[in-house]
Amino acid sequence: MAHVWKALHGEVTERLGAASEGERTVFAAAVAERLLRAHEQLPAAEQRAYTLGQRGLLDAVWAGALGDRAAFRTVKHGLGTYYLSEHCHNDGPDGSDDADESAAAAVLYAALCHLHGCTDFAVFASGRALEAIDEVAQDDDDFADDPDELRAEDVRRQLRDLDLIADHAAELRHARFGLAAERTAELQTALRRPLSLADDLG
Repeated sequence: MAHVWKALHGEVTERLGAASEGERTVFAAAVAERLLRAHEQLPAAEQRAYTLGQRGLLDAVWAGALGDRAAFRTVKHGLGTYYLSEHCHNDGPDGSDDADESAAAAVLYAALCHLHGCTDFAVFASGRALEAIDEVAQDDDDFADDPDELRAEDVRRQLRDLDLIADHAAELRHARFGLAAERTAELQTALRRPLSLADDLG
């Protein structure tokens, strides 16, 4: 099954390369949103304070990607805070690993995608969803599902995300420069709500 999810992920990467900066940011935000919601639903003892603290940054990424120009400042400050903190370091395993937790890392990649628009950041966010599957498989002794099949399912979901996002490509291409407030609200309903669902086929 490994060849299946890897081939599908190659398609995700190719489509992200052809997408606009705005589409990539919405995609990265969707991946980060699902990971963060999953983390927020963990028992309190398994949650990380740093990861939970990324909620405001992710909300700002969504707002900016869907047309709230003022959110750019919040995203910029959020990333600046990260860069100036102990969580951004070159100490390897001797330093903090909080920002390397999958949900937290995906939020940071989504924020970077909003600021810079690079394909790589959206692809990195995509990859964190796949790494999260590995982490669950390693940490859960009762994990019985096939990780390769779960990866394939996640990548298929990412492809469906891209299909939905493409329906709004014309607006998203310029959304970071601002849209009317009512249109931003409509995009929150049309995009953020369905893209945030853990199960979009249920």
